[in-house]
Amino acid sequence: MTHETERVLLLDDSLHICGTEDKARVHTRHTPLHLAFSCYIFNDDGALLLTRRALGKQAWPGVWTNSVCGHPLPGESMQDAVQRRSCQELGLPVTNVREIDPDFCYRATDASGIVENEFCPVFFAHSAAQPQPNPDEVMDYSWVTVDNALAGVRAIPAAFSPWMGLQLQRPAILSALHQR
Repeated sequence: MTHETERVLLLDDSLHICGTEDKARVHTRHTPLHLAFSCYIFNDDGALLLTRRALGKQAWPGVWTNSVCGHPLPGESMQDAVQRRSCQELGLPVTNVREIDPDFCYRATDASGIVENEFCPVFFAHSAAQPQPNPDEVMDYSWVTVDNALAGVRAIPAAFSPWMGLQLQRPAILSALHQR
């Protein structure tokens, strides 16, 4: 499915689906609130997969972020969306997809003026495979310890996506990371 045909679920102020929009047209300087997800993928050794967004990405090109993000399609469960995007972005099958923070919502504007405005539940997943990134989505990746990821975001927050920085301040996510 191409970006031109992928539909994003728009949300009203009560977080109810109120329509859809073409993904290619939803992220602008006036981005409407829409449904998304973020996922942190761990391997058999407990390492966390961080990815670096491709330089061709419309928003936050070249920054490091959590393992995978995306938008569920109309009628698609969040778990299925996580699995689909993990394969599309990373060539990485994931298992044990579980919701960690169902209430994360954020709004951020990148240097070009593009706005992210997302209700974005956060998930953890597992993979025993190595990523085979789609270069249009991901330019680099690294398996890191949770402590190193947290230290990196604290030391150089601008090197990371704003949503990751905000997520790693949330008690539910921090607690789940440390219980791994």
